[in-house]
Amino acid sequence: MASKDALDWDDLRYFLEAVRASTLAGAARALGVEHTTIGRRLSALERALGASLVLRSPDGLRLTPLGERILPRVEEVERAVSAVREVLRAEETRVRLAVPSGFTPLFTARLGELRAVYPDLVLEILSGSRAVDLERSEAELAVRSGPIDAGDLVARPLCETGWSLYAAPAYLARRPAPADVEQLAGHELIGYHPSLSTLPAARWVEERATPASVVLRCREMTEMLAAAASGAGLALLPCVLGDDEPGLSRLTPRVLATRSLSLVYRREMRLSAPVSAVIEFVLEVMRANAARITGAAPVQSAPT
Repeated sequence: MASKDALDWDDLRYFLEAVRASTLAGAARALGVEHTTIGRRLSALERALGASLVLRSPDGLRLTPLGERILPRVEEVERAVSAVREVLRAEETRVRLAVPSGFTPLFTARLGELRAVYPDLVLEILSGSRAVDLERSEAELAVRSGPIDAGDLVARPLCETGWSLYAAPAYLARRPAPADVEQLAGHELIGYHPSLSTLPAARWVEERATPASVVLRCREMTEMLAAAASGAGLALLPCVLGDDEPGLSRLTPRVLATRSLSLVYRREMRLSAPVSAVIEFVLEVMRANAARITGAAPVQSAPT
């Protein structure tokens, strides 16, 4: 007698289909195999169990008492296997992309183009200032700023992100726009959280915080954008955010701080067709929006 530990899911699958079809020939048609294959698989399963599961007769197949007890369990196994396959299929078509705060609209605006080519692909965007750990599979891809210590990662240069100075009408109503953005004495500034102190934009603000005053510090660019739009103070924002915010005026056409952007991913990720598609999608979106991201796109003059 064969070991019961040697059960093969394929044998169970052939048993299940044979029971449903009631004949070896019907099961063979359903599975696209020869009827002898169904018979061989059933015999292998019965040998593994050491008992008969079906009785063969000219009228078809009939379950033995053991077969009747096993059938519901095999159906449970089928449902479990189907659930596992669904999870795996979802993982194969889900790609997680980490981006800096405020960059999500660049990608969602053109998501239809990606889905037109890959309709089953699900793009999951992780937005924020925290760098995801690609080595621990927190995401498949990441748009990162600043120098990249790639190690075993691939880092593809994208473009420079530019910052400029912005203010809301509510702020300018109580404090006129500075004639020179390098001279901010008497102005109220929205600063960066200490965890972002290495950002060129954060250093620019701190270098001018005296004799100006920092009234608020933010960790996320979207929070800083909202605070600036409310009139809380002047904010040095990524141009891709500030230029598109109708409630803000850019106080100078100059780009006051810059930092490089790169697309980073594990080398083996390129072997995945969905990830490869998203890599090309990210590169195209960033190329199309380079002028907005760098701050070189035309902007309206700030009110005097």
